[in-house]
Amino acid sequence: EAMAPHPVVQAVIDLSAGAIGGAACVFSGQPLDTAKVKMQTFPSMYRGFVHCITSTYRQVGVRGLYQGTTPALMANIAENSVLFMSYGFCQQVIRLMAGLQSDAALSDVQKASAGSVASIFSSLVLCPTELVKCLLHVCSIMRREGPQGFFQGLTTTIAREVPGYFCFFGAYELCRTAFSDYMKCDKDDIGVAPIVFSGGFGGACLWLVVYPMDCVKSRIQVMSMMGKQAGFFKTFMTIARTEGKHYSFKQKKDLPTKLTLQFVFKCWLYYYYY
Repeated sequence: EAMAPHPVVQAVIDLSAGAIGGAACVFSGQPLDTAKVKMQTFPSMYRGFVHCITSTYRQVGVRGLYQGTTPALMANIAENSVLFMSYGFCQQVIRLMAGLQSDAALSDVQKASAGSVASIFSSLVLCPTELVKCLLHVCSIMRREGPQGFFQGLTTTIAREVPGYFCFFGAYELCRTAFSDYMKCDKDDIGVAPIVFSGGFGGACLWLVVYPMDCVKSRIQVMSMMGKQAGFFKTFMTIARTEGKHYSFKQKKDLPTKLTLQFVFKCWLYYYYY
């Protein structure tokens, strides 16, 4: 039986796999992410996903669809490398808290909890890079806000990531369990395609849960440069009071875009991770 790699070696493997998978995610899904940010920030400007894509293409061409690719690469490589490295460490913490051996198998819920805790660490690197990415779709930040401006929306990012990645890792592990039960084999032996599909399914479940918070986060981050940002709850209540159902209807137009984007992202991520 093969020996498990040293924890440091495993951390390097997780870090590298997350970084490569994150880069593949960006190159495959950047146009969709560009459309998502534009539709969230200016909900009344576009009739839907296709209108947003075609309008952007007519105005600035293909390069407009890949605007902000560099910070997007920074964000995805940073998020996924830290997330998966932390995920391994957090699984050990869960084992310690549950009084289990260091090599004991965790339940799907325990793995989901480990992923949820790991997302706190990934949020610390995701928030500033994602803020830069959002603002490059619209404008610049450093001159107006200074270094502290890069953490506008950190609380909202953590509030989005923690429950989101609980759902992501939970759905991912449950999907793998379903495949292993159907195929009558161990979860690690189900093959690449089921693992990739499980990752995509987890990504879609993540965004079904956190989508409203992501809408608020994008509004906070982009509008902060105009001096109108007032925190998560005040922004949420302002949107609900002034735009209400109309805002929800407009924002739902890009929900299929986000679900498709995350399914593609997580499929690529788990393809490279495994």
